[in-house]
Amino acid sequence: MGIFSRFSDIVSSNINAMLDKAEDPEKMIRLMIQEMEDTLVELKAACAKTMAQTAKTQRGLDRATEKANLWLEKARLAVEKGREDLAREALVEKRRYEDDAEALSNEVAECQGMVESYRTDIGLLEEKLQSAKDRQRALVQRHMRARGKMRAKQEMRRASSTDTLIRFEQFENRIERLEAEAELAGEYPNRRSPANGEPLTLEEKFSMLEHDDEIERELASLKKNMAGSPAGSSESTDKE
Repeated sequence: MGIFSRFSDIVSSNINAMLDKAEDPEKMIRLMIQEMEDTLVELKAACAKTMAQTAKTQRGLDRATEKANLWLEKARLAVEKGREDLAREALVEKRRYEDDAEALSNEVAECQGMVESYRTDIGLLEEKLQSAKDRQRALVQRHMRARGKMRAKQEMRRASSTDTLIRFEQFENRIERLEAEAELAGEYPNRRSPANGEPLTLEEKFSMLEHDDEIERELASLKKNMAGSPAGSSESTDKE
């Protein structure tokens, strides 16, 4: 496919319609952008080549015009000197350079027209390329948002699954058992730490001593009260 046919296809194409029909819009727009960039490079290279040719042709035109003017001066000089034969030959050379200058002038005009056309095409293609790049950024952002939503939905489905709820309830029950064991350990202290089976700390040992003293005092008080009760007195009399 030639540069101009590719350019024509790109400029006349409807990017949005092509992306709507594509199975993979991101891949499609990447290919489109690559094609546009390649075509733009070729257009600029062709434009630069034509500009160089225009400058070269213009130099040839300037030389031909200069030669034609030079032979015109020589023809005048020959007429002044009465040498019509030389004047005639000088006019022939003048006409030859004028013909060359006319051809070169037409070529310069044609090259200049091509340069302007290239510049117009380059401007159109650059606008199309910028539009495609803007659409590419929008597609990438939409893709990223869609993937984020998909991950969020997957996490929500996993979080609401039966297995997850069961594991959560088991973990909750385990914590409740540990809390209950901790409360029971506080009510009924023993020689071992109920939480982890480690030996009692120094503070726990003194606490147990104080607890034992209270029990002993309460037991002595109970025995004393029972000894002073009527039942205790009658029992003592019977023994006598």
